[in-house]
Amino acid sequence: MKEKKARVFNGYLAVIINLALMIGGVPLIFQGHIALGIALIVISCILWSGVVVLQPNRSYVVTFFGSYIGTIREPGIWFTIPLSMRKAVSLRVRNFNSKTLKVNDVEGNPIEIAAVIVFRVVDTAKAIFDVDKYEQFVEIQSETALRNVTSRYPYDNFQKEGISLRGHSEEVAQELTRELQERLKVAGVEVMEARLTHLAYSTEIAGAMLQRQQANAILAARQIIVEGAMGMVQLAVEQLESENVVQLDEERKAAMINNLLVAIVSDRSAQPVINTGTVY
Repeated sequence: MKEKKARVFNGYLAVIINLALMIGGVPLIFQGHIALGIALIVISCILWSGVVVLQPNRSYVVTFFGSYIGTIREPGIWFTIPLSMRKAVSLRVRNFNSKTLKVNDVEGNPIEIAAVIVFRVVDTAKAIFDVDKYEQFVEIQSETALRNVTSRYPYDNFQKEGISLRGHSEEVAQELTRELQERLKVAGVEVMEARLTHLAYSTEIAGAMLQRQQANAILAARQIIVEGAMGMVQLAVEQLESENVVQLDEERKAAMINNLLVAIVSDRSAQPVINTGTVY
């Protein structure tokens, strides 16, 4: 199915004609022209069934004895085929908040994830005739796509390479939007945006994963401290040698480097030891 525009006429003119037929039929009945008066009233009642009042950002899918006639999108009062069936479809932008799903990431870790989907209907014929209850179709396909995208990536990438769910939320959202659009185009639905609203390790492994994250953070911080300390020690040794402040042999240079590294890298304040000489 593909949406097409329904043929409609001015609704205000139809209302005037219907009122004229109804007002004209009543006096005829009292004047003795019963058949003609009843016929005018019946025709007026039939024509009233073709009058449609449409609100902004809504539409009517019109069918006539099982045949799709078209869709009315323009707001206002219109006159369409009498005795036709009309199905209202909202064209407004809507949100769908998925339930919190428990899914395994690409590494097999159980995680909890949820998303919000922003969508709207762009093809009313597909939404009504190609799927059964397009709102439920959007809900089921959104959860299916969310599970599928989640299973492609790890929750966190400790090697700092590749895409992870926690570290690359923008890329994951774009991937989820593309997959949802591919799944929902059959229902005439446009996916405007998809964003993760909840992301966490499952309760049974949350404690262990938190310790792992803390350990990686400590290691990363220590690495930065050691690299900075090496640069400071190297600069100090080079400056002492260039300015001839003191002449150090290899053994004393190694001792000084060791003391500087310990003082800089240690997480506690250094305790200096003063050598005051020997008794003898």
